[in-house]
Amino acid sequence: MRLKLPRSRPARRLLVLATGLASVAVLLALDGLPADLALLTARPAASEAAALTTQPETDFECAVAYVNDGDTLRCKDGTRVRLHAVAAREADETCSPGHPCPAASGASATARLNQLVEGKVLRCEQTGRSFNRVTAVCWTPTHEEVNCAMVRSGTTLVWDSFNRQRPLCRG
Repeated sequence: MRLKLPRSRPARRLLVLATGLASVAVLLALDGLPADLALLTARPAASEAAALTTQPETDFECAVAYVNDGDTLRCKDGTRVRLHAVAAREADETCSPGHPCPAASGASATARLNQLVEGKVLRCEQTGRSFNRVTAVCWTPTHEEVNCAMVRSGTTLVWDSFNRQRPLCRG
């Protein structure tokens, strides 16, 4: 049986903290109080501290193969990337029920995304998954946030419920 880990970063951090505390409780229960309490209050070495604060592997590079539509692209390694918190019209110019629906056409959003990313290697931060796609915030080699640029272009809209989880245009 495979254990399903929480998807959100705060939930994963809480799980790691709870696991660590449970381990300490077990050790104390098995061994009684340690003879040297300094072991519990000692600061970790610099290398150990760096390992403890390292973010989970959520960053990745995407060598753009092609743009599917105004909010989805494909990397050369086959990864499908859905731009986090961005809503564009579908290729057939419709909007799905319950989704934000921009006034701009799907074709204009696709063209703008193509201008931003064509032939580039993007740096992306994974925010989740959606329908076999990685959801992510991505940046061009010149450090332009693709998600933010799409919204500012007027061809897409911010999807507020996802933007509250991980805001766009943070600088």
